[in-house]
This record gives sequence, C-alpha cells and structure tokens, in this order.
Amino acid sequence: MTACALCELPVEEPVTAPDVDGEFCCRGCLEVARLVDEGEETDLSITDIRERATEEDSELSVPDGAETAYLSVDGMHCQTCEGFIELLAEEESGVHEARASYATEMLRIVFDPDETDRYALAEAVSRLGYRASGPDEEDDSLRSRVEFGKYRAILAAVVMMPVLIPYVLFIYPVYLGIYPESFLYGSTIEAMVFGPLAVWSTLILIGLGYPIFRGAYVSLRVGRPNMDVLIAIAVLAAYGYSMATFLTGGRDPYFDVAVMVLVVVTIGNHVESRVKRAALGNRTDLTDSRASEARRMVDDTTETIDIEACEPGDQLLVKPGERIPVDGTIVEGTAAIDESLVTGESVPQRKSAGDEVLGGTVLTDSALVVEVGPDATSTIDRLVELLWSVKSTDSGVQRLVNRFAVVFVPVVVSLAVLTTAGWLALGNAPSAALLAGVSVLVISCPCSLGIATPLALAAATRDAADNRMLVLNETVLERIDDSDIVVFDKTGTLTTGEMELADIVGGDEVLAMAAAVERRSSHPIADAIDAAAPPTTRSVSEFERADRTVSALVEDTRVVVGHPDSFGAEWTTPGEIEDAVLEAYESGTHPTAVAWDGEVQGLVTVRDTPREDWADVIADLATDDREIVVLTGDDERMTETFATHPAVDQVFSGVRPESKGAIIRGLRERGTTTMVGDGTNDAPALASADLGIAVASGTEIAIEAADAVVMDDRLDAVPELFALAGATRGRIKQNLVWAGAYNAVAIPLAITGVITPLLAALMMAVSSLLVVYNSKRRLIDDSERSMPSGDRPQVQAQPQSN
Repeated sequence: MTACALCELPVEEPVTAPDVDGEFCCRGCLEVARLVDEGEETDLSITDIRERATEEDSELSVPDGAETAYLSVDGMHCQTCEGFIELLAEEESGVHEARASYATEMLRIVFDPDETDRYALAEAVSRLGYRASGPDEEDDSLRSRVEFGKYRAILAAVVMMPVLIPYVLFIYPVYLGIYPESFLYGSTIEAMVFGPLAVWSTLILIGLGYPIFRGAYVSLRVGRPNMDVLIAIAVLAAYGYSMATFLTGGRDPYFDVAVMVLVVVTIGNHVESRVKRAALGNRTDLTDSRASEARRMVDDTTETIDIEACEPGDQLLVKPGERIPVDGTIVEGTAAIDESLVTGESVPQRKSAGDEVLGGTVLTDSALVVEVGPDATSTIDRLVELLWSVKSTDSGVQRLVNRFAVVFVPVVVSLAVLTTAGWLALGNAPSAALLAGVSVLVISCPCSLGIATPLALAAATRDAADNRMLVLNETVLERIDDSDIVVFDKTGTLTTGEMELADIVGGDEVLAMAAAVERRSSHPIADAIDAAAPPTTRSVSEFERADRTVSALVEDTRVVVGHPDSFGAEWTTPGEIEDAVLEAYESGTHPTAVAWDGEVQGLVTVRDTPREDWADVIADLATDDREIVVLTGDDERMTETFATHPAVDQVFSGVRPESKGAIIRGLRERGTTTMVGDGTNDAPALASADLGIAVASGTEIAIEAADAVVMDDRLDAVPELFALAGATRGRIKQNLVWAGAYNAVAIPLAITGVITPLLAALMMAVSSLLVVYNSKRRLIDDSERSMPSGDRPQVQAQPQSN
C-alpha cells in the first residue's frame, strides 16, 4: 500500500492528476500539492510542510512528574515586580520554572513535588513586602488588599496635612510676599515650623515611600528600571536637598515637594489598582471553583484525599452542594448539576449514570458517585491555566514597548541631570535647578506605556467572555485581524451538523438492515439512520469498520453500509440505485448504500441543513479581502451550495479527517490562516492553523486545539470576534499614542520649568489613569460599529460592576 505524497497516510484508492506528481489519499491533499507545485506565494516544498508539522509538535513540555501551582501574589505594583518574584521562586530547590504576571497578580511555578510543595513556595516568595497565597485563599486576600489600599490612600491624604498646613499658613505666604521674611525667619516660628517638618517628612518618607523604594530596588535588581526609580530619585533628591538646607540653616526647604509627590503617587496607584481589577475582571469565581480535596470510596467507607492524589478509575463520592473534584463519569446516582461557570448554561443539567461531568461544577441535589476520568484533571483547572495564558504573556507589541521602557528610564534620568546642570549654568539658583530636574523625573510616565497593551487585551478578553466567546490564546486579539485566509469546516460549522433522514430507496427492510449495523457506529449519518428506524430485536455480531464502510452480521447475513463509491465490481449495483445516487448528490443530500448477498439492495439518504446565517457570516469576513476556503469530506457534488457563493474562493472536497492538518499547513504557506471548526473532530486542523476557532456547544470545547471557542454554537460570533480584535487594536493604538504624546509634550515643559514637581506628579497620575480608563471601557460597542451591517443579532454588553 502506498502513502499519500502530502500527509503520508496510507492510500487505498489513490487520487491523482496529470499535472501533479504523486498519489494522494484525497482530493484536498492533491489540491494543496498543486498549489505548492504552482509556487503561489511560497517557495516551500511538500517535504517542508511535513517538516514544519514535526517542528510544531516539538514544543517544550513540563518535565515528567513535575506539577504546576498557581499562587496569588499581593504587593505587585509594576511589571518589573514580575522578574524579581521569579528570582525569589527560582532560588528554591525543586523549582523548574517560575513565571509571574503583574496583569493578573499571579505566579505560575513548575516544581518537583518530591522536593517542595505549594505552601513552601508561597512562603519563599512572601518576602520584601510581597505575600503569596493559594487560590483557595485568594478571595480573602483580594478583599484585604482592596481594604488596605483604600486605607493607605486615606492615610496618605491625612498624613500630608501636618506638612501642608505649615506651608499654607507660614511658608507660602512668605514666598508670595504676603508676610515679611522676618515673620518666619529669625523668629520663634521658624523653630516651631521647620523642626517638626523635618521629622514628620522623614516619617512619611519611610512609611509611604517604602513600596516605591522597594519597587525601585526590585527593578534595578532585575535590570529593568521603571517608574519607581524615577519617583524614588525625585523624592530623595527633594528630601535630601531640604534636609541639607534645614541642617545648614538655609531658607528654601522643599519637604512639601517630597511629601506631595509621594501622596499623589500613592493615591494614584490605589485608584489605578481598583480600575485595573475592574478592567481585568475578577478571576475569583474560577479559582474558588477549584476543589482541593476529594472523597474517595474504599470498600464500604470513604477517605478524604488531596485532589492531586486522584487516580484514573477512582470512584469519588460527591454530596449535594459540593463541587465535583475532577472530570469523570457518573457510575451511580442521578442529580442536577450547575455547569454555568464552564458552559454558561444557567439552568442546572440533570445527569445520570454514564453521563460525563466536569470538575469544578456544582452538584445541586442528590449525591453521586463519579469515576475519575483517564486524565484525572479538572476542566476548571484547565480554564485557570488558560486564564493565565491569555492575560500573562507579553504580546508582540508589548515586547517592543517593554524594550523601549527599559531604555526610557536611563534617558529620563540623564535628561534630569542635564536639566539641573543647564539651569545652574544659566545662573539660576540651586533650588530652582533642583526643582526643574525633579519635575523632569516625576512627570515622565513609562507606566502608561507599560500598561497600554496588556490592559486593553485583558479588557477585550473580558468582553469576549461576557458574550460567550472564550479567548484561549494570548495573541488571538492581536493576530486574528491579520488573517489572509479563513478556512471553514463544512459539517457542523457551516451546517447545523444535525442529520435527518431524507429518503429511502428499497423499502423499510433497507432502513432496518442499515440501522442494525449503524447502531454500532459513531457518526452523525449513523445516528440519523438509527434515529429514523424502528427498534429491532435482530441479533448483530462481528462488527467491522473499513475505510468508508461499516459491516456486521445481522442474523446470519453480512450487511455492508457505506459510501456508494466503495462498492466496486464485486458488487452488483442496479441502475435505479445508480440514478438515485446521482439525484441525491444533485439535491445536496448524503447517499449511503446498503448491500448484502453481493448486491446493493437500496439507498438511505440524509440531509445536513446549512445554518441560516452562513452566507452572511462568510460575506462579512470576505469584506476585508480575506480568502474564504471551505473544507469538507463530502463529495464535491454536494458542495455546490457553498462553491457557488461569490465570497467563497475555494472548496476542498473529499478530504479525509486525517488529512485536514496537512491541508491547513499547506494553506499557511500562502498567508496567515485561521481555521473555524466545530470543536469536536477538527482538533488537528485547529491546532495546525495559525489561529483556530472552535464553534462549540455545551461541553464540546476543543480547548487543547483551539485558540478561541464560541460557546453558544453561534456562527455569527466568528465575525464578531474578528471585529472585536479590530476594535482592540484600535484601543491599543489610542493608548500608545496618548502615552507617547504625553511624554513628548510634558518632558520639554518640565525642562523649561513651566511645570512644578507637584503639578508633574498630578499629570503623571492622570496620564496613567487615562490609559487605564480607556482600556476599561467596553470594546463591544466599538466592534459592533465596525462590523458590516446585516440581519444577524448583535452582542449585548453586560453591565460593568466595580
């Protein structure tokens, strides 16, 4: 038996063409090989395509026996905290990898469970003001952080009063000429004012300044200087100058500058943190749904074990009100299960013995006995990991911004030094020169650059989730709008996938015989035939499966059911059956031949109805000059409806399921390719594409293969996702333009002395807040305005709760 020249699968009935070398397993592989031979937009060969597939499968994996833990980290207030926390974690024995995320305030650690555990790792990271906790502790930790941040902001406003009041009552009036200098200097008031100011400012510097000084130390430690370095230098410069002036009897201390900058930054950080959490959405619902213990049945008793100790085949007892620990199958009992967090279905689903259940879902009434699935994992655990992937990995734009920010801070420090030196060279007083240099340090805002992209992506991910679109890959919203080719699987994606009986040729006996065999098969056509036939008591044995047929002994007769083309010369096919096959193709139905005793006895045809909105969806996506391709295993005569649509550029018909991945890899050489499938049997193609979208319903979530999942089996959500991505990119550009323009205008003003340090602190805080609020705004309205008009339903945005 030969192998396919493209995908190397075995070929039973080779497909060839005079203009293409080699034999192929299906027409889809042949067409891709023809594209490669013609050299359209690529110089790769078929061998290159196969090698590329091998390279894609060789990604780095977690070491054998290693476990992954997710910790919530309190105290992260900038992206450079990520690198320092990773260093703290990786210093521990048994840690293979540590990745921290400022966006989600989470730490992912891959570790050896024989050397350490999650709790020891949390303790190791909890240093220098950071506090790590497990997901089960996160809700309390989040509340405490919110309360502490609020009180810290209030405290900052209160503690500045003892500094601000003496300036307002005594020092500022003297500066403005309202009081004579003799009113303050050389009088008893001078000692009453400046002594307490020095002491109180020192206490404020230590208390409010600690997080900023720690952030500066952390950023320098990991080689990524950030905004904290600029603020720390500015505050210490103003404080040091003021203290030196006070100790030497000078008259121009600027304790107010040091204290007010700290207060404004502290309050601004708190407000920014609140808005950021609202923009990101609350992940507590997911982390709270991760069960930590299970009740395993042993003989006639139960024992409580850690969730990590569950093994495939274990039977777990789950009581009403509890969460199902891991994915599995019900072996005893019937109960209603709340799957809303995973599937979005608000009504609990009643399930009984033999039904599959998802880890993290809630049992609402009766008790169940659940057998642990083969992977002993939880869907909720996988969703938490996906949440990490979506929000914690730097996108392409963000990587460029991060590199720029690292250079930006040293440049600003240099500008501040040159500004101070320039003012001194021009004959200005040292105090005025210092204020100009401090203003430059304070007003620059690399933080707004750093959060411009991740917050916009996180907010878009939230909007997608609220509208039942689960984004599983961190680059989807940046890359999907660049798709050159959009490939649709036909069955179950462009069609409903719900087969129904259309016609019978040969009478009820043909249907009965076909149903007796197809009951042993698992295929939509088999299900339709089985559902249409009445119950039977005929004995069926020796079931066998071939390439395009199935067969079994029904009573004592060998019955073969399958594709009409599979019945060759050894079978007799009456003329009326051949005519019926042609009529079936012309009418767009699937013909299935039924044969026994050496003759094709009849034909059963089933119909797969196209979705009502398929044409509008394809037209929407084609408006941006994208190439639309339809991929199907059906005969090309059955794809006429799709092939004649003006927006469809190419239809690959007769494609074997195993060949879809190779075809997608071939299309990728012509441009960025997005695959849209039904999320069940399209996993190889979804994984092979640059981006994969699974249109699924209920628990049919191809999480491992797809980059995004439409949870409601809604085809019109696909162009909505494209439009949302376009709106997200627009929001990112707005953020970056604002952040860049702000610095381009504000820094020169500070150099010229137009902006004071206090005003600089206010402007810096407002700049960051504008970026955060712009990211927080819901993108779904923007995306709807950018979508082509049509009759399809619009997504309704959910109310935002802070």
